[in-house]
Amino acid sequence: MKAAIITFPGSNCDRDLAVAFEAAGAQVMRVWHKDTALPEGTDIVGIPGGFSFGDYLRCGAIAARSPIARAITDFAGQGGHVLGICNGFQVLIEMGLLPGALLRNASLKYVCRTVGLRVETTDSAFTAAYAQGNEIRVPIAHHDGNYMANPETLAQLNGEGRVAFRYLDNPNGSSEGIAGILSQNRRVLGMMPHPERALSGLHGSADGKRLFDGLMGAFAPA
Repeated sequence: MKAAIITFPGSNCDRDLAVAFEAAGAQVMRVWHKDTALPEGTDIVGIPGGFSFGDYLRCGAIAARSPIARAITDFAGQGGHVLGICNGFQVLIEMGLLPGALLRNASLKYVCRTVGLRVETTDSAFTAAYAQGNEIRVPIAHHDGNYMANPETLAQLNGEGRVAFRYLDNPNGSSEGIAGILSQNRRVLGMMPHPERALSGLHGSADGKRLFDGLMGAFAPA
């Protein structure tokens, strides 16, 4: 699997994400936001956490209009896999690749701690290595992670099984405790928690490792 990791000004989890993919056995290719094309042979795009462009205007809004954004949108439109974590989730929403909005945490405070999640579906390459209903522990670190969507969108996400993860104890006020959602073709995942920070016991949890291992399994030769 070849993973293209995007870096924007203000990204601070791009190396963490690259390390997670490499640990799973992927070939990592680094991409700068001013590039206009993804590397040849890209299997998955990773959009990392951080504060792209200082989170000016809205979180992810400027990044979603960077030169590389068109290539990512085209890649997703052609059925490519895209993983957006934290600020990356915000960027995916601003790109229009996922529905809803990410607002200021209900507490109006930055939240940084390990939280419990429930795996809601295994019907995606991102969640295939889990079992439905698994309770896992993954860190969060965000100020604007409060996922909101109108009732029609929430009904569609639930009806199509596109909620990937929910918080066990909602830390930010997200609608229905949603922590991550999938696109209609299930090949784009946006999530606020950081699986790349939960790769081993040294991190306090290795539950994030299964997400990357599952991706590797999805791209393994038949």
